[in-house]
Amino acid sequence: RQLRKNEENYTTHDLELGAVVFALRLCRHYLYGNKCTVYTDHKSLQYILDQKELNMRQRRWVELLSDYDCEIRYHPGKAIVVADALSRKDKEPIYVRALVVTVHNNLPEQIRNAQAKACEKENIGAERFVGEGEPFEVRADGTKCLRGRVWLPLFRGLRDVIMLESNKSKYSIHPGFDKMYHDLKKLYRWPNMKADIATYVRKCLTCAKVKAKHQRPSGLLQQPKILVWKWERITMDFITKLPRTQSGYDSIWVLVDRLTKSAHFSPVNEKFKTKKLARLYLKEIICKHGVPVSIISD
Repeated sequence: RQLRKNEENYTTHDLELGAVVFALRLCRHYLYGNKCTVYTDHKSLQYILDQKELNMRQRRWVELLSDYDCEIRYHPGKAIVVADALSRKDKEPIYVRALVVTVHNNLPEQIRNAQAKACEKENIGAERFVGEGEPFEVRADGTKCLRGRVWLPLFRGLRDVIMLESNKSKYSIHPGFDKMYHDLKKLYRWPNMKADIATYVRKCLTCAKVKAKHQRPSGLLQQPKILVWKWERITMDFITKLPRTQSGYDSIWVLVDRLTKSAHFSPVNEKFKTKKLARLYLKEIICKHGVPVSIISD
């Protein structure tokens, strides 16, 4: 991770010790109660537990180190020949174009033919040109580009082919909207590219199943208050997708009293409007049990 604002003022010794503490905290559930060895290229950290003069920050960290059965050993930086890949920034994925060309050997030719077809006089009106006013850059093989990226016309469905390979092929494995868009925009260009990719990913069932959740986690379950009067607090739900009756009903509206567990089952239709349900509620519940204090429903 990057240094925080206050950590930028730390000395080298504190930064090295802070890195050890950060790693121990991160792997606490693996290391706590087990003997472990910490390797560092900062030699003075070997003696941190024996030092007598420590600042407040170091004392706090040394106290945390005492929770672990760990030994700090010195490992020279020159001996670290192979750098840890997880601590290095990823390089630009320059292999995407080669993969696409390998899967579809005639893809460049298809793109050139589609570009020529789109630029014909009778088809120009149907084609939306991205970056209108910008001249095309023509490569040696005749491919038209805009700002160094291949222009994909609407003809021949090449956009769908490219998005399919970038999402569902064994080389991509459903990367999600953000990564798919950033990978494709380095190679191709067309109008509303971002919106098209978002729509394509949204319709992918696999992406929908494995999509990471970004909303805040739900809170803890709360114990409902102890009830003192019947039909004061009720719950309701609908049972839908039932076989249609001769009267046109295909659902059941279930209303349950939380205290006595007595219930009302009202036949309804899935297409009933809110006003019709409200009239039914007044007739079946309010007239018999009065107005409830609260209603719980999903």
